Amino acid sequence: MSDVTLRMAWRNLWRHGRRTWLTIGAMIFSNTLLVFSISLQFGSYDMMIDNTLQAFSGHIQLQHPRYLDESRMRFALPDIAATAQRLRADIGLASISARAAGFALASSKNRSYGLQILGVDADHEPQVSTLPGLIKQGRYLDPGATEEIVIGAVLARNLKIGIGDEITFIGSGFDDSFAAGVVRVVGIFTSGIPDLDRSVAQVNLGYFQDVFAMQKRGHSIVIRARHIEDVGQLVRQISSLGVVGDAIALRDWDALQPGLKQAIQADMTSAWFMYIVLIVLVAFSVLNTQLMSVLERTREFGTMMALGLKPSRLSRLVMLETGLMTGLGLIIGIGIGALITAYFGEVGFSYPGMEEMAVKFNLPDRMYPVISLISLTLGPCIVAIGGLLAAIYPATRLYLLLPIEAMRAV
Repeated sequence: MSDVTLRMAWRNLWRHGRRTWLTIGAMIFSNTLLVFSISLQFGSYDMMIDNTLQAFSGHIQLQHPRYLDESRMRFALPDIAATAQRLRADIGLASISARAAGFALASSKNRSYGLQILGVDADHEPQVSTLPGLIKQGRYLDPGATEEIVIGAVLARNLKIGIGDEITFIGSGFDDSFAAGVVRVVGIFTSGIPDLDRSVAQVNLGYFQDVFAMQKRGHSIVIRARHIEDVGQLVRQISSLGVVGDAIALRDWDALQPGLKQAIQADMTSAWFMYIVLIVLVAFSVLNTQLMSVLERTREFGTMMALGLKPSRLSRLVMLETGLMTGLGLIIGIGIGALITAYFGEVGFSYPGMEEMAVKFNLPDRMYPVISLISLTLGPCIVAIGGLLAAIYPATRLYLLLPIEAMRAV
């Protein structure tokens, strides 16, 4: 490509400066919107993963290899509290908590319901789960206290009990013995997840182990990473400690919550449908601009072809003009989009009603866009490619142009 061709392409762009700027403006707007939207989408996915996992399952769990598929009492880990303490010391991460789980029939004076009772480490559970922060009545468990229980609001309503009332529960212990106890309700939580509020209760781990004859056993060690990006490194770090083996399985959030990734993929697909509509509209704008430009210069092109210029050279000229136009839209759009995304990445983005929902469910009240190479370039590059593809039709029309007829065009 010669300097003359480049200068000619640049000059031709500004023959109709207003039309060119309108097309470039459409590309800038779409690129800015795509950069911000994709970055916000990635940020919302991180928040969605964190919020979902923080409610109950954590980012990583150590379990018996068969426990995930068959949640039975006998698939337990030995000396679970000591193992969790060792991990906290070796990894240098405090958000690690031991749990045990069992099923029981809980009864009040009026009704009986089945539920899952979790034995939790009350000292560390608040660091891996949001449930302790969702206590709407009463308080959370006191570390080491016995005969205390925290239940969900739906279960409290079903059993017709409140703070200070007693619950009697009967289940099956680790050794197939009867596990029975009488506990006093000290807290009622509201998670916003009906199944959780209806069927889950928490007691202290030591009390659970005594009642269910667990003998220091437990079913899971729950680990909450500082950031979702740290999960891979944590998995490798834990694997290198020699804790994981034939008797202990290490599972990340994808294995624990497979439906979460599917939900993210479905949301991404629906979002890209809207993005593609926007990109097609921009491509048609480029097509309209370049087609009008070619038609307006029919006589000029005919004269140039009569002087010996080949249609391929003229076609490359039109494509070069489109490339310059899309390049401007790409650079300016990415720049503006990056600035807007960086700003909201610092202050956060909120929509009406989000703060009230966040307070209600103990969630962050703002979303923070995540800037990455993919979020900055993916959308604008597709817009640029779409613009170049749209210019192919006006460029190929020049191959059908006859010099004599073109020179007669009005």
